[in-house]
Amino acid sequence: MDRTVTSSAGTTSDHPALIALDWGTSSLRGFLLDGSARILAERSNGHGIQNLPQPGAAGFDAALAGLCGDWLDAHPALPVVAGGMVGSAQGWVEAPYVSTPADATTLADKAARVETAAGRRILIAPGVLHDPGGGVSATAIPDVMRGEEIQIAGALAENTGWARNACVAMPGTHSKWVQVADGRIAGFSTFMTGELFAILKTHSLLGRLMPAGVNATPEDEEAAFSIGIRAAQTAGPGDLPHQLFATRTLGLTKRLPPEALAHYLSGLLIGHELRSGLALLAEMPTGTPLLLIGDPALCRRYSRGLAAFGATPTALLGNTAPRGLFQFAAAAGLLPAASATPSSIKSAP
Repeated sequence: MDRTVTSSAGTTSDHPALIALDWGTSSLRGFLLDGSARILAERSNGHGIQNLPQPGAAGFDAALAGLCGDWLDAHPALPVVAGGMVGSAQGWVEAPYVSTPADATTLADKAARVETAAGRRILIAPGVLHDPGGGVSATAIPDVMRGEEIQIAGALAENTGWARNACVAMPGTHSKWVQVADGRIAGFSTFMTGELFAILKTHSLLGRLMPAGVNATPEDEEAAFSIGIRAAQTAGPGDLPHQLFATRTLGLTKRLPPEALAHYLSGLLIGHELRSGLALLAEMPTGTPLLLIGDPALCRRYSRGLAAFGATPTALLGNTAPRGLFQFAAAAGLLPAASATPSSIKSAP
């Protein structure tokens, strides 16, 4: 079975309270949580919604059983919740987007439900739509997220100060910059930074000078990334297409070694995203915390870019989805009242 399993050190006092599923496009992750949102065990495999064991509902059933069927059998009374692309139009059942402002209670109120072949009910979180103008114009562009709202709920549960007011940057294939106010997602913007990087590196002329399987030295990587960041910092309107071509010319003229070109491209694209994201942050109240949520290595890269802009993130957070799924379940009334406000919530520094 294609499954990665890890467990926390357990004691006889550990009592599972929730089975939580973070179900994306390419992967499925399961978490067994106790009544304080602590992870007792976690598992993952490659059965995202685009890689099911078989088509249709039966494929979702099979993927769930393959990952955590023994949890379901051993704990027949535990609630089961899921978030991510499993609630998309291509998922197990569609959970339509809810509009901003939105929080865990909003998600719970509009959640979708599905029943497995064995009769187990699963509550699925909806995504979030931000549509500031309701039309089509340069200043009224709709944005959507599905899965990130659960991660945000998890992050805000960790610190009451962040829940009051925060800017959350979520690097990835489709990066998000999110404004949080009064504990709710108030608005957000999406940047296709990761997808653009992958397409340009793999399917464009720019990638032809980039050798596969050859790593740049740390010094060359740092230099190339910094050059890309600086190019974005000094860019004028419409400069990005020209700067992108420099990925090729810097290689042709030997200004950068071939193995460093991808890092220039990364710095350039991230730098342009950071310019826009920091402009959004500047519109928020003075002193708004800046949180980074995502893959640790990618968050560290964004931190390097932010430093060049004179900005420092308040916190770098890892996978906050398990805690967010716990908050979603609590808001839906699936957990005992004492579980709704776990004791690990901290006050803002």
